[in-house]
Amino acid sequence: MSVSSVKLRMLYIMKILLDKTNEAHPMSAADIDRQLGSYGMSADRKTIYSDIETLREFKLDIIQAKGTNGGYYIAGREFALAELKLLVDAVQSSKFISRKKSEELIKKLEALAGEHDARRLRRNVFIYNRPKSGNERIYQNIDQIHTAILDNRQIQYQYAEWTVKKELKPKKGGAFYRVSPWSLTWSNENYYLIAYDDEADRIKHFRVDKMMRAGILEKERVGRERFANFDLAEFSKKTFGMYGGRDEDVVLQCDNELIGVILDRFGREVMIMPVDEGTFRVHVKAAVSHQFFGWVTGIGSRMRIAGPKEVRREYREYLQEILGMY
Repeated sequence: MSVSSVKLRMLYIMKILLDKTNEAHPMSAADIDRQLGSYGMSADRKTIYSDIETLREFKLDIIQAKGTNGGYYIAGREFALAELKLLVDAVQSSKFISRKKSEELIKKLEALAGEHDARRLRRNVFIYNRPKSGNERIYQNIDQIHTAILDNRQIQYQYAEWTVKKELKPKKGGAFYRVSPWSLTWSNENYYLIAYDDEADRIKHFRVDKMMRAGILEKERVGRERFANFDLAEFSKKTFGMYGGRDEDVVLQCDNELIGVILDRFGREVMIMPVDEGTFRVHVKAAVSHQFFGWVTGIGSRMRIAGPKEVRREYREYLQEILGMY
């Protein structure tokens, strides 16, 4: 057998052990040989034992289980099952990752567990019925931003907004934004670019899933002095709101220009019902609380709570309490 065939056989044995074994499912030398057959190879027991010893020297954590149903199995993996579950939870609950990309990522994470533990992991995996980004380019956007930060370059992109037809449309007639990227942060289930806009002389944040046609420029980044003592946690606290409270089915009546606000907050699955040429109504599941009422108040007269009566009453009391302080 050639040297390359010996190396290939050992790699297949490593793959077999990683894919098909755990403490509850060890494989004997005969089992491993049968699996090698599916790759067009074979080996006697002595050769398999020798290859396993070499893999152990390579620091692969292979344990030999004694007894009638004994055999070899992988004991320690790069990620424990609980760690993979944690990562899967993060992927499936991330609003900025599309449903398609969520499923692709979860399959890749399952592959790290081996087929037996992957089945256990899969039984606990759900792609929640929650808003998910429809922008498949988010991966490319993140890659471009990271590269620009590492290479100390500015970026340009079009920034989009939602239309009443639930389509992303570039703002400012498709004009390109040019900024110096300094950080990425995940807040309120969305991914944000934190950047310096030298024309406005301000630190700004942009939703990564709303960026289109992103590209890296030759210009070096500016604004380093603005980020010398920048506190991302404090910036996020002041910039991104948090909501909590009891869930209620709430009817909101809004001006058409708020369609993007509604779709961002509640997802594209909501039913938009036109009232007239300038307004629409939408039924949403909202966490009714002072934070929710504050969000509605911040939008102003362009939105009103149309129902239910109990929520309208609570909102009036909320407003009266604030007015009473003035």
